[in-house]
Amino acid sequence: MVELDVVTFGEAMAMFVAEQPGPLNKVEQFTRRLAGAETNVAIGLARLGLTSGWVSKVGKDAFGTYILEALKRQNVDLTRVKIDEEYPTGFQLKSKVFKGDPEVQYFRKGSAASRMGIEDFDADYFKSAKHLHMTGIPLALSGKTRDFANNTLLTMKRAGRTVSFDPNLRPSLWRSEDEMIRVINETAAKADWVLPGIAEGEVLTGFSKPEDIAAFYLEKGVGLVVVKLGAKGAFYQTSTDRGLIEGFHVEHIVDTVGAGDGFAVGVISALLEGLPIKEAVIRGNAIGALAVQSSGDSDGLPSREELERFLNLCNEVRKHG
Repeated sequence: MVELDVVTFGEAMAMFVAEQPGPLNKVEQFTRRLAGAETNVAIGLARLGLTSGWVSKVGKDAFGTYILEALKRQNVDLTRVKIDEEYPTGFQLKSKVFKGDPEVQYFRKGSAASRMGIEDFDADYFKSAKHLHMTGIPLALSGKTRDFANNTLLTMKRAGRTVSFDPNLRPSLWRSEDEMIRVINETAAKADWVLPGIAEGEVLTGFSKPEDIAAFYLEKGVGLVVVKLGAKGAFYQTSTDRGLIEGFHVEHIVDTVGAGDGFAVGVISALLEGLPIKEAVIRGNAIGALAVQSSGDSDGLPSREELERFLNLCNEVRKHG
């Protein structure tokens, strides 16, 4: 069995990005891309040279085949992905915008990935990884995927593996906001590293200041909380350290979707390499800044060389700026 640095799981979809701005019902041409918070992280880690695996189900259809082929090209391990002959692969439409977040419409209800349950869980495969990355999305897809997620988290914690958790809130997938807040916070409390966005943190904790959001999770036993602040950077806090790390200036933002996943790639990869938390957050900010400069959710995630080039360039600009 392959040994992994990081394993993750969730739903991937075919994504159709509008070629021109405006309401989605008016758009005539779309470009196909890959979408999925967890696949974005798996791809980003693989591009940095780490071994990453992704676990899911896809339908026996064109979208499923497209997803698997796209991930194989990115060197993501897919040995525990199952092909479902009964349920389809989900897809989504995304609008083109020049400012702010795009409109996204999902077609994922009853998808193959939403049927993934504990019977699909392979403990040995997951425990072959040093680290588990989770998002809140599988917790919302169905009761089966929630059971899978909880079982995976418990197994990895018992095995002494580290776990990172990005809430990745999708309110439209939940029956109520109260249920979303309760389940997400229960899960976050069991993770080692929690990575909420500032708006997510406010919804989940009721606090608006990053230090209060961080304190909320630290009091529940989380080891590290990093609150993403968009262009302003990120705030991190542990039981012994805290800091605000400035973001990188981006002249032209193309698409903000996937920036949080890029941030997770930076933080996870750096911490697994033994770098200090401050350096991990700097790397997270850098990859997030690169991610917003392209239209696909994972297109802007850099190779190790591209990341180093970007950091060196930014350092030169700051030095002489």
